[in-house]
Amino acid sequence: MIIRTIRVIVTADIDSILIDQESSFNRAKEFLKLVMPRQVGKLQLYRGKDPLFHHYKLEQEIARIHCREVPLPEGGSIVIDQTEALVAIDVNSGSYRIDESAEEAAYRLNLAAAREISRQLRLRDLGGVIVNDFIDMRREKNRRGLERALRDSMKRDRARTKILRISPFGLIEMTRQRIKPGLKRSLYEECPCCVGRGMVKTDESMALDVIRMLLLALQQPRCKSVTVRVNEKVASFLNNQKRRELSELEGEGKLDIRILGSETVFPEHLELDCRDEKGNEVRLPIKT
Repeated sequence: MIIRTIRVIVTADIDSILIDQESSFNRAKEFLKLVMPRQVGKLQLYRGKDPLFHHYKLEQEIARIHCREVPLPEGGSIVIDQTEALVAIDVNSGSYRIDESAEEAAYRLNLAAAREISRQLRLRDLGGVIVNDFIDMRREKNRRGLERALRDSMKRDRARTKILRISPFGLIEMTRQRIKPGLKRSLYEECPCCVGRGMVKTDESMALDVIRMLLLALQQPRCKSVTVRVNEKVASFLNNQKRRELSELEGEGKLDIRILGSETVFPEHLELDCRDEKGNEVRLPIKT
C-alpha cells in the first residue's frame, strides 16, 4: 500500500512524506532511491508519541471526505451528490458576504468553490460525468475566468479530464477518468434499511402497508388469526391512530389481530403470520 501510494501520489509539489513505522520507512526509502532519487530527502520517519493520524488531525479530514456538504474557507459551501448517472456538485453562498457588488461576490465564491471541487474530486476519486452548478454571473469576463480557474485547479489531477465551457445556466459539465470505484463505493455498502435511498417510510406510511396486507388476509377464508411484527414506532401508530380500522377488520372477517412492535427491527420491517383455526400457517398470495 505504501509503495503504491508513493508511486501514484508523490510529485514535485509534495513537501514531505511521513511514515511512522521504521520497517515501512526503510522500504519506502529503497523504492524512492530506485525510482525517484530526487524525492528521497522528503521522506521522514515520524517519532512522535501521538499516533500519526491523530497528531495531524487526519481522522477529522477523512471523516469530512464522506460528508455530503463541504464548507469553503471564507463562507459558503459545496454539496456533492453522487448518482448512478453522474455526480452533481452545487455551490451554495450560505453565509458568504463581502462589501462588494453581488457579481464580484459570486465570482470570488465561485473561484474558491472551483479549487475545492478539484480537491474533492481527487480525494473522493469521483469519475464519469460531473455537473458543477456555480452561482450565476453576468459578466463574460468572470465566466471565462471561472473556466480557467477550474482548468488550472484540475492540472494537479493525474486522471484525464475534459471540461466544457460554462452554460447559460451557470453549469460547467466535465468528465473525469474513472480508474476504479470511487471512495464511497469502496468503503460503504448499501444500507439494508433504506436500500441506498437515504430515507425510510414514515410510521403512517408503514401503517397503511399493514392495513393493505390485513385486507389481503381478510380474503382468505381459512385465516382466523394474524400476528403482525413491525418496528416499535409503527406498532404504536397502529395501536393508537389506526385502532378503529383494526377493530373494523377484526369484526368484518372475525379475525384475531395482534400487533407486535420491536425496537430491534428496521423501520420498514413488515412480517405477517397468518394461522387457521387449528394453528396451521396460511400463506398469502403475495406477488413478488
